[in-house]
Amino acid sequence: MINKESGKEEEKEKILLGHGSGGRLMRNLVSGIITSEFKMEEPLMDSAILDLNGSWPNARLAFTTDSYVVSPFFFEGGDIGDLAINGTVNDLAVSGAQPLAVSAGFIIEEGFAVGDLKKIIISMSRAAQKAGVRIVTGDTKVVEKGKGDGIFINTSGIGLLDEKTENLSPRNIRPGDIVIVSGDMGRHGISVMARRNGIDFDPPLASDTKPLNGLVKRMLSNTGAVRVMRDPTRGGLATVLKEFAVDSGFSIVIKEKDVPVMPSVKGACGLLGLDHLYAACEGALVAVVAPELAEDVLDTMRHDEAGLDSAIIGEVVSPGDYRQGSLILETLAGGERMLDMLSGEQLPRIC
Repeated sequence: MINKESGKEEEKEKILLGHGSGGRLMRNLVSGIITSEFKMEEPLMDSAILDLNGSWPNARLAFTTDSYVVSPFFFEGGDIGDLAINGTVNDLAVSGAQPLAVSAGFIIEEGFAVGDLKKIIISMSRAAQKAGVRIVTGDTKVVEKGKGDGIFINTSGIGLLDEKTENLSPRNIRPGDIVIVSGDMGRHGISVMARRNGIDFDPPLASDTKPLNGLVKRMLSNTGAVRVMRDPTRGGLATVLKEFAVDSGFSIVIKEKDVPVMPSVKGACGLLGLDHLYAACEGALVAVVAPELAEDVLDTMRHDEAGLDSAIIGEVVSPGDYRQGSLILETLAGGERMLDMLSGEQLPRIC
């Protein structure tokens, strides 16, 4: 039986910028409408794992797709082009896959500068070469002036999972597990915000956008060590860890003093009333690893260019005095702060 009143309420609801933030609004939108209708399995990861045993023995592929609408198109340390390639490569990598191939779809607004398009294409090509993937197919559409916003890029990617690679999932998390990040937090989001608002840093604050597949390959050489990984893009570190806590049913405690963050990022956040724990990274990952192998994983990460600043920042605990699925920050002042998923939109159009 159809609830007419409920239907009327849904008709009145509108999509907000916050629905694309990677935070609670987006999670509710995806879980409440999209995944239920498409019959997708929860929890959702950065890539879907496709078991092809019926076609090829021991074959498993990772498949991912993403769209890039960052504004401005060019920012310190990168642009929408290399961001699109690196983002897709990293989504495959943190799912445990070796990235193989990427598609590129362009929606271009009439009047967009051909010179800028060439710069973006060159940037994508160089990023793909650095990550060791091929751009193999794509599509181009042009819309009337005023019907787009310069250029949007959609990418999809496929990667191959080794037959020995276990599925990485928050459901693997156990109390005592250790939380590790591969670098400083929030730099990409603040870099884009600075470029958008004409804020200058000395030295310039560059986005951390880069491929992480080489780093991940090293990490997975420690067999059985990694429970789950994510790249904290939209919603930042706090949102990813809160999702891990909720999906695993355990709680996570992190120490503010151990979370790496550049002074310029922290200063800009303080000035603008932002929180670096919710600002996006595009060249860092967060992993939950088995406690007995945590130091080995950390040492492995620090021997890779993409993980030189890796750090242990916390651990998984049984709920105990905390509500199930809690994320707790031990502050510099010695207190505790409960962290939730990003609510609303802290920095729109950062990827």
